[in-house]
Amino acid sequence: MRIPCVYCGERGHEEFAYLGDATVQRPDASSATAAEWHDYGYVRDNPSGSHRELWQHVSGCRAWLVVTRDTRTHAILSVEAARDVALSREKAAP
Repeated sequence: MRIPCVYCGERGHEEFAYLGDATVQRPDASSATAAEWHDYGYVRDNPSGSHRELWQHVSGCRAWLVVTRDTRTHAILSVEAARDVALSREKAAP
């Protein structure tokens, strides 16, 4: 599998580290219940098809990336800088 880093271009997957599900969001510490913290820490989906994942280019620029990948075929559908994704979430928050 080859991953197109937004800064370095296309590289082999062995240059990257998979860091988990990019759709999980940390609960609000001031109001979250024990069940919400449990779900945040332990409950994950195992999707079939398009899925957003967090990867780091550890053997390159060390950037964090949000990779949208088809879990059935490993085809990379899109790659975004994680910083840009986080900033767009901040702007969209009420």
